Amino acid sequence: MNALQLKQAVTDELEFEPELDAAHIAVFVHHGVVTLTGYVDDYAQKRAALNAVRRVKGVRAIAQELEVRLPSRAGPARLYSRPDFISGFSAGF
Repeated sequence: MNALQLKQAVTDELEFEPELDAAHIAVFVHHGVVTLTGYVDDYAQKRAALNAVRRVKGVRAIAQELEVRLPSRAGPARLYSRPDFISGFSAGF
């Protein structure tokens, strides 16, 4: 398998992984060594990305440069503190 085919196989496997949003992951391949760069939302996604790459035949090594960018605390906290959001749930029950 050449580098282009291996890159496509890894990209396909990342996109197929249900526990992972691979939209911000870039894949580079050189002599069977796969480098992942970019970011994911949590450590579970980082682990899922590495496991997905390990499943691809032809990968000799993985150089992971993925950054974990945890969601901002201000975003969800503001969402849950909105009175109309909370009343929307209480009105339905």
